[in-house]
Amino acid sequence: MLEGWLASGVDAGHFTVVDPLREEAPGGIAVARELPASGSFDAILLGVKPQNLKEVAPQVAPLAGERTVVLSLLAGIELETLKASFPDALGHVRVMPNLAVSLGKAPIALAANSLEERHKGTIKALMDPLGTPEWIAEDKFDLVTALAGSGPAFVYRFIDALGAASTRLGLSEAQARELAIAMVEGAAALAAQSEHSPGELADMVASKGGVTRAGLDVLDEDVALLRLVTECLRAARDRSAEMAREARD
Repeated sequence: MLEGWLASGVDAGHFTVVDPLREEAPGGIAVARELPASGSFDAILLGVKPQNLKEVAPQVAPLAGERTVVLSLLAGIELETLKASFPDALGHVRVMPNLAVSLGKAPIALAANSLEERHKGTIKALMDPLGTPEWIAEDKFDLVTALAGSGPAFVYRFIDALGAASTRLGLSEAQARELAIAMVEGAAALAAQSEHSPGELADMVASKGGVTRAGLDVLDEDVALLRLVTECLRAARDRSAEMAREARD
């Protein structure tokens, strides 16, 4: 996210980075090993492991005052948990981006409580350089986490499978990987710009009795691909919800 903000022209001086392990940050920003003893921050972005929130929150809470919005990247940590952990903050926002933030091409799910519309507008403007931010209801956040947050891993797995399958059928590993990545990049770019849905585009590529239709018939038989992807997203969504329950206990 920091790479994305700096690439969009945001002044590095706006950021304070605290990380006990990282040696350096993008843009030459100094990395502090410990939290500042005091300070006034418009926003604090939490990027720790969810299970570490109970340890980290008491250290960060004194910096999250009535003018500070706490932004959380922690999967499964609900707004009520954030509010209990940072009771004096102006507001609390769950943020779910993915790795494409560094390119400014990530879908970014946002959910908030107790934030006025003007503050929500400021948060959205902060996220705009990173991709496509969108406010959603928190009860959909686990599903959106599975789709937008975990989704790249599922796409990468499919790209890897395309390459591996092509290698099994005769292409070299390097050539298969290169072709698979280039194909997916072009297909995604076209889908983003097209007036047609991805399903319609698939049917436009395939002609009756042709090469593409033969392959689609395998994916479409007994809605095999849809069933597999549904179970994939269900498992990720349910794990996010389970992590939320664990955080409440």
